[in-house]
Amino acid sequence: MSQIIGIDFDGTIVEHMYPEIGNPVPGALETMKDLIQQDHKIILWTMRSGNTLKDAVDYLTAAGIELYGINMNPDQHWSTSPKAYCHVYIDDAALGCPLIRKFDQRPMVYWPKVREFLKAKGLL
Repeated sequence: MSQIIGIDFDGTIVEHMYPEIGNPVPGALETMKDLIQQDHKIILWTMRSGNTLKDAVDYLTAAGIELYGINMNPDQHWSTSPKAYCHVYIDDAALGCPLIRKFDQRPMVYWPKVREFLKAKGLL
């Protein structure tokens, strides 16, 4: 069954370098592409706005990631809440999300463990 998956940008898809675009977090883009191939819908769920949001969207577009929504769920008509309805959220600030540290940087999502979770839930 197709799922809607909200994914944060900084510290989740790319390393923390805001307002710049950091290096890709290993496994992020590959996992997102695999999720899309399995007919899941990706919503970019980020604090970025204005030009920095455009930069993030352009980055993902160039990487071949087709977004279902950007900071919103286009099918969410039952509520005017700014919170996008998703079945799953992947975010470096989410409680329980597996994290790694690279040198002295802030923690970022550890995608190999996220992939294990997604496989165990039948999403990959």
